[in-house]
Amino acid sequence: MAIIAVLLVLSACSSAGNGKEAKPGIEKKRIVQIGYLPITHAAPLYIEEELGLADGGYDNFELKLVKFGSWPDLMDALNTGKIDGASVLIELAMRAKEQGVDLKAVALGHKDGNVIVAAPDINSVQDLKGKPFAIPHKYSTHNVLLYQMLKGAGLQYTDVEAVQLPPAEMPVALAEGRISGYVVAEPFGAKAVVIDKGKVLFQSEELWPESVDCAFVLRGALIKDEPNIAQELVEKYVAAGKVAEQKDQQAKQILKKYMNVDDNVLELSLQWIKYDELKLDEASYEVLRQYMIEMELSEQPPTFEEFVDNSLIEKVL
Repeated sequence: MAIIAVLLVLSACSSAGNGKEAKPGIEKKRIVQIGYLPITHAAPLYIEEELGLADGGYDNFELKLVKFGSWPDLMDALNTGKIDGASVLIELAMRAKEQGVDLKAVALGHKDGNVIVAAPDINSVQDLKGKPFAIPHKYSTHNVLLYQMLKGAGLQYTDVEAVQLPPAEMPVALAEGRISGYVVAEPFGAKAVVIDKGKVLFQSEELWPESVDCAFVLRGALIKDEPNIAQELVEKYVAAGKVAEQKDQQAKQILKKYMNVDDNVLELSLQWIKYDELKLDEASYEVLRQYMIEMELSEQPPTFEEFVDNSLIEKVL
């Protein structure tokens, strides 16, 4: 009896000291991790996390955004299952899908909002011939926009020196004369314009109306095995997109929490971008597929049926 009493005391002390036991009747929620880069195009994610915290969380999960410094790092985490989803360049996700990674695009990140920025002495596309021009990644809509701009002006893609640079480096590189132009996610295009080191040569919709850029993608296992979580995640994402589209003080304050951005730069960036139509349609996607084939970025990019899952967002809309 003495031994049993000692064991009971030790057990009670251990339970009281570890501080990790769940309270009776309270089940620990699943933590859903979503990756992002600090760009304006991921605004619905920022707002979704902030509104979820303000409202006391979600019914089926806890949302945790994971910040990455580069697209390769984000894709490595996504492809290996270290995160459950991401706001990402859609071409990178399509490439991963083509290579066998189970990913599904469930919504867009935004519409429009990409600009071709050029140095002050560049007055036409022909002026870029033979000069360095920056893109964030080979597999990006920004690269496709560069291709379209050159093709429309009667130039070959090889007529410029396409270089890959981190987005944050592009305004500095333009100001220092290391490149003659660039196209990238916001707010980095607006930054060069605001500091008067660059000018807008084209808006993305002038080159490619309804262009497809960043997408909200989830791992297939999450959609299949935890459908309630996936549905609630997309439902709150669409609601956050509507808040982002208001572009009011609340939305701006949330965006500034996730991005190191000047007020004037953010204001201009938001003038170019839309968040109110986040369903990915087949016609726009097919245009992207054909460009990827034409540019020899992919031999067999995934079809709309293989890669896009609109079932979640359609239940919301």
